[in-house]
Amino acid sequence: MPKMKTKRSAAKRFTVRASGSIKRGQAFKRHLLTKKKTKNKRHLRGSVEIHAADEKSVRRMLPYS
Repeated sequence: MPKMKTKRSAAKRFTVRASGSIKRGQAFKRHLLTKKKTKNKRHLRGSVEIHAADEKSVRRMLPYS
C-alpha cells in the first residue's frame, strides 16, 4: 500500500496543536481595511480553532498530523 498524500494547500492553511485541535488563520484582514472598523480588525488578529463541522474534512486532508 503506498503512502497517503497530504493535501499541500491544507497543510499550508491549518496547524494541528499538541492537544489535537486544529487552528486556522482569520479571513477578511488582507485588503480593503480602510472601510473596516478598528475594533473589527482587532478581533481578526491571531488564529482561531476550526469549526466542529469542518474538522472531519480537514483531518482527512492531513492524514499524518
